[in-house]
Amino acid sequence: MSKLRILVPVKRVIDFAIKPRINKAQTGVEKKGVKFSINPFCDIALEESLRIREGNKDLVENIHAVSIGPTKAQDVLRTALAKGADTTTLIDVGEEEVEPLTVAKLLQKVVEKENSNLVILGKQAIDDDANQTGQMLAGLLNWPQATNASKVEISGDKVTVTREIDGGADTLSATLPMIITTDLRLNEPRYASLPNVMKAKKKPLEKLKASDLQIELSKRLETLKVEEPVAREAGVTVESVDELISKLKDAKAL
Repeated sequence: MSKLRILVPVKRVIDFAIKPRINKAQTGVEKKGVKFSINPFCDIALEESLRIREGNKDLVENIHAVSIGPTKAQDVLRTALAKGADTTTLIDVGEEEVEPLTVAKLLQKVVEKENSNLVILGKQAIDDDANQTGQMLAGLLNWPQATNASKVEISGDKVTVTREIDGGADTLSATLPMIITTDLRLNEPRYASLPNVMKAKKKPLEKLKASDLQIELSKRLETLKVEEPVAREAGVTVESVDELISKLKDAKAL
């Protein structure tokens, strides 16, 4: 049975409770003066890693959290340490928006560096909602993958993942090494206690640049303009089916 060396990517995003606003230049979301926190799906991935270790302490050798983002992303890594991650790495890319393929290439280098044999990551980040990084990483590593996990079970080198699909559940099995992306129903993340938060501030945190991993931050997509969605008009109440049909015909929907 292989010891688990789990890699957990975590992303710093605008807090889920805040309504994003478009910036004045209409080039993206306004990031000044807003609260940032760990991406909810990444938090679930971290929680699942911790639960795997708590279920069998002899099974997990190390939980390593990694974040790709600005210097301020140290905050989410400190949170990961406070919750129970053993070690962390920040790949500092400044304010550069890094596309999923580049993120996957950077993570591939970290997997090789850390000798990880299980990567658990959120299925998507709530800022770009791409839902691509896990799949791309599996392709680059040529590892089996199980996406949108709602239940994870590990027995020796065999990993069984249940995921919700339309009309039921899909169960997949694979042997390590493996990529798992997490869905919302997998678990409820814990809060970091204040003493652990204070201790995490003193723990070492490795800092790298993309160039240290021989990865170029190239872009394949260009954002032309970001706009608020068109406001929806108020609906009307109808008294009968006949009136509904009449309204639909007037709107040329029938």
